[in-house]
Amino acid sequence: MRFAVPLEIDPTCFATWRQDNPVASMDGETMGTSWRLKLSAPADFDRRALKAAIEARLEAILAQMSHWREDSALGRFNRAPGGTWHALPADFALVMDAALDIAERSAGTFDPAIGALVDIWGHGPVQTTRPPDWAEIEQALGVSGFTRLAYDREARRLRQPGGLRLDLSGIAKGFAVDALAGLLHDRGFHHALVEIGGELAGLGLRPDGNPWWVDLETPANTVTPLRVALHQLTVATSGDYVRGRHTIDPRSGQPVEHAMAVTVIHPSAMLADAWATALSVHTQGSLQALATREKLAVRALIRSGETITEWISPVLHSMLEPEDEPRA
Repeated sequence: MRFAVPLEIDPTCFATWRQDNPVASMDGETMGTSWRLKLSAPADFDRRALKAAIEARLEAILAQMSHWREDSALGRFNRAPGGTWHALPADFALVMDAALDIAERSAGTFDPAIGALVDIWGHGPVQTTRPPDWAEIEQALGVSGFTRLAYDREARRLRQPGGLRLDLSGIAKGFAVDALAGLLHDRGFHHALVEIGGELAGLGLRPDGNPWWVDLETPANTVTPLRVALHQLTVATSGDYVRGRHTIDPRSGQPVEHAMAVTVIHPSAMLADAWATALSVHTQGSLQALATREKLAVRALIRSGETITEWISPVLHSMLEPEDEPRA
């Protein structure tokens, strides 16, 4: 087992840390998966009120950005005629702003405007019984791509060019993790571990003084497991070993075959989510160059035939403790 710890401890967390608080657990369902949290809380905290607030926050996000709901703001945009402008709700606008920025910086390997491609491969709300043929892929590529969008950041307006379908599944779940972490903080819970579908955020410390330890997803037996101290950090993983080859290369319209698991550790779960998706599309050399240029903490497991290669970015390498140093 290897361990990664943040280079600095946030000194402000000690003001709210309480050694005698119990760890409370809560869970539910959202976004086709589950949400879970553990938090340091007084024994008499109002569990029912907190769960209701969490479910309301998640519902508000789904009402804006779910590509499974026709009545969501995203669903209405996807069905709108070409040439129309659409005012975006605040959460939707924040996610689109980040999505378009990462689309540019990743050279299009992350793209929020590939809903048509996602649908023809059967990864969205449209059911399919066979893989698409080349004609269908070409047709979907023709109506897809973030470069077809016009976005007025100041007015929070997005233009539908015609036939384009948004799919924010590569970033919205991370945003939801950040949103729940923010909700907890605003309600006075400064020490917690939040998870939605395997993407996590760690706030503060456990009551026993330990950080929120999280094991990175390590599907290859030849790779030494890695445990991360999620202290004021988040983690997201993109890959194909759990749900199959569901990551689509927005440039070719084809599933990605080489990325087994790409994990990004970042202060923002939204950005970790999007960067994990973007990096998983890149081949090993360009993945390493992009992660290094963007100063991202990344652990990538890349498949080449029967061989699995692990790469640790310089930022994450600086967080690793010596392997011969034992931990409890």
